[in-house]
Amino acid sequence: MKKFVLFIALLLILPVFAENYSVHKPDTYNAMPQEGERTLFILDFSNSMSEYLDGQSKADMMLDTMRQLLPKLNPHSFVGLRVYGHKMGFTPYDACKASSLLVPVATSNAAEIEGALSQTHPRGMTPITYSLKQAVKYDFMGYPGKKHIILLTDGGENCDESPCKYVMELIKIRKDIKIDVIAFNINDEDDLAQLQCTSLVTGGKFYTANTAAELAKSLNNSTNVTKEVEAKIIPKGY
Repeated sequence: MKKFVLFIALLLILPVFAENYSVHKPDTYNAMPQEGERTLFILDFSNSMSEYLDGQSKADMMLDTMRQLLPKLNPHSFVGLRVYGHKMGFTPYDACKASSLLVPVATSNAAEIEGALSQTHPRGMTPITYSLKQAVKYDFMGYPGKKHIILLTDGGENCDESPCKYVMELIKIRKDIKIDVIAFNINDEDDLAQLQCTSLVTGGKFYTANTAAELAKSLNNSTNVTKEVEAKIIPKGY
């Protein structure tokens, strides 16, 4: 795995991949979509998401954060939801295919996404690469323009595949897909290197989050959602 760490180190010297938390000044409260861009959330419901962090399961923390985020998305944004690890499967092979598109990419479906998340529970494995392959091959089918994947995971791939190797091959033939990765409560250096590679190779951003606040900040930055700016008009001489 050392080669991945070296690979990431080389990437990080390039300014184009530098991670910045920029300050946005939107005209409206809702995040505006980039023209023609489609966004797909790929969220982790593997068994480890049932573990507790700061008195709350990681799955519930993720759900609470999404509940806060979804109403802020512009209703005209094209957004969808895929989850993985939500099924155990009878065999390891089945468990490593446990990835489902719960809400197809469309507009005005924030409530549908929240409803789907509320009915999904952590159970199985972490088939990240398979999920990315399904998203690229099927979930964006027929859509022109840019595709934006937001991958949130609390662990590395555990289905004998490599998301880093997959995207390195993908970018040779596809230039329209960007992957942001949010590494949620991950400490393993090899897993972090793999996930960081997965994002930076595609021109996406890589975030780490260990608290609810950091998780919210990462998702807000990835979706271009910012806090509402209040303004008051004060009469001259008042």
